[in-house]
Amino acid sequence: MSVTIKDVAKKAGVSPSTVSRVISKHPRISKETIERVTRVMEELGYHPNSMAKGLVSKATHILGVILPRPAEELFQNYFFHEVLRGLLAQANRSDYDILIASGSSESDELETVKRLVRGRRVDGIILLTSKMKDPLIAFLNESRFPFVIIGRSQDFPDVPTVDNDNVQAAYDATRHLINQGHVRIGFVSGPRELTVSQDRLAGFRLAMRESGLEVSEDWIVEGEFLQETGYRAMSVLMSLPERPTALVVIDDIVAYGVMHGLNELGYSVPQDICLVGFNNLPMSEHTSPPLTSVDIGAYQIGYMTAQTLIKVIAKEPLHRNRILIPHRLVVRGSSVK
Repeated sequence: MSVTIKDVAKKAGVSPSTVSRVISKHPRISKETIERVTRVMEELGYHPNSMAKGLVSKATHILGVILPRPAEELFQNYFFHEVLRGLLAQANRSDYDILIASGSSESDELETVKRLVRGRRVDGIILLTSKMKDPLIAFLNESRFPFVIIGRSQDFPDVPTVDNDNVQAAYDATRHLINQGHVRIGFVSGPRELTVSQDRLAGFRLAMRESGLEVSEDWIVEGEFLQETGYRAMSVLMSLPERPTALVVIDDIVAYGVMHGLNELGYSVPQDICLVGFNNLPMSEHTSPPLTSVDIGAYQIGYMTAQTLIKVIAKEPLHRNRILIPHRLVVRGSSVK
């Protein structure tokens, strides 16, 4: 026979409603009562039903994570795996579960978020990417629902975000190539509407401008965060009359495609062209040659994002709305001759 809340209340010498308040972490229960009820629950092997807890506290203890589109990027890119690992670590530590949701289109994505919010199926939402004129951010902000963005919102600069200084990170990557003596440097970007693409391109342009170097628009190509983007970019860039001697690539996954494309075209890295990527994925130290990459602390981004959202849900004050995770350039053979 299963143990009930009444059994716990009887043995602890309190009312069933007091046990319910202990389970829901009501602030007006004494420490002594909490300890006594918790001890009895453990002795009897009583495990509160999460649905029942939600009914009492009006909280689900679930964080919603909205996957970016297209979904195949998520499963091909180890960056998102590390972010999710950080999210899960902090969520588990704080007794929260994670609900993962996505949509096949922008409108479907928005409807998914609306269902989660209006149905109170989660206590807060995490957006794994941010873009210009993002309807998800606009809806969540207007609804005053707890949420945190991984990235930066240009339209809503005051909402809670966890990010890198992507302008500075791309600046550092570009300066590294300039310090190696390169003057013809190109940039392989991600989708134009994403703030991370805009910020990294801005950092690239800033480093070139400060060094008095010309930026050729022919040497800037964009695409999705997929190997195919890098592979196709090489057929464009390497067919130009004047080609770049170095590339800053938006993501290591894209850089792997760049290396594959260059190899098929008969070019060598770094002898013919030098490369710097982003995210410092585990595979990057095992490519041939090993890929120079900017480590952006993906696990820390995930961990801090969950921690920030839990604070927002609890209405705890944030010291600052924009949290920046430090980056570091890991120099390997792809950028040094």
